[in-house]
Amino acid sequence: MTLHIVGAGGFGRETLDAVRRSAAPQHDVIFVDEHPRAARVDGCEVLEPGRVDREGNQHEFVVAIADPLARRRLAELFTHRGLRPATVVDPRAVVSGGARIGPGCVLLGQAFVSTGTVLGAHVHVNYHASIGHDTVLEDFVTILPGANIAGSVTVAAGSTVGSNAAVLQGRRIGPAATVGAAALVTRDVSGGQLVVGVPARPR
Repeated sequence: MTLHIVGAGGFGRETLDAVRRSAAPQHDVIFVDEHPRAARVDGCEVLEPGRVDREGNQHEFVVAIADPLARRRLAELFTHRGLRPATVVDPRAVVSGGARIGPGCVLLGQAFVSTGTVLGAHVHVNYHASIGHDTVLEDFVTILPGANIAGSVTVAAGSTVGSNAAVLQGRRIGPAATVGAAALVTRDVSGGQLVVGVPARPR
């Protein structure tokens, strides 16, 4: 089985580390990058997307790119080509048995996902981020390192919550919104808004 990690940058290499730490059977791993800087990264071959079609052993993929729009575009591309989205969970992450994790998600080390939580497709939860009970992270959400999402929060599709930000209980983050680093969200955030500061306000 071959796992294609789409994106050979920093998050891609962190995803590779999570795969290598996994107790699951080891995959053959290939990086796929639209603008490769090297033929190999961390011991893995790097291909441009056009070359993946010619691979004889295509199986699974995960998009390890933080930008939600790019992640959606590439996920659609590789799904259309017949690859299955994989889910990568670092064994150092803590995931409740009562949580539901969608296809294509990446959860890095020390991430915490509580009971009743639902993660849609292609969600990223970075290291030291925590997701409270009964929270919903819709498709293509990005939770950056150290963010704290309280219980019963909804983060709509394509939104990003920045490093060390906090979202209080029961709030809703609208689609394609961005919560800045270290912001404190005390009110709902409208779709497409950028909010920053303590308390978080539109910028």
